[in-house]
Amino acid sequence: MSTIQPVILTADHDALLGFYTKLFGAEEIFRVPAEGPAFYLGLRIGDTDLGLVSKPDPGTGAAPRILLSIDVDDVDETLGRVEALGGSISSGPNDMPWGQRVAHIQDPDGNPLNLTQPIPPR
Repeated sequence: MSTIQPVILTADHDALLGFYTKLFGAEEIFRVPAEGPAFYLGLRIGDTDLGLVSKPDPGTGAAPRILLSIDVDDVDETLGRVEALGGSISSGPNDMPWGQRVAHIQDPDGNPLNLTQPIPPR
């Protein structure tokens, strides 16, 4: 368990569960309640936990102030699967001067994500 865990509020658990499972290989590790419609889904992506909390009207409000950055094996390949899974592409991919290839996307709820991949030294 991490000291800090990102948690996303969503009106559509199924859409986000499918998106994070199929795009990043997330595994469901915890569910409350254990039977029936879930209030909370605990996911694990690599060595990190991500929570999804059911909230019928999570609101859309002002621009988000939290960004999830997820390291992937291949930004370009991952980016090619985003829209088919209900997400959208904001920009990229671009090679950044600090040594990462980065693309900006949104999950099906519009939450911003960075896809990152280390650029191998030349």
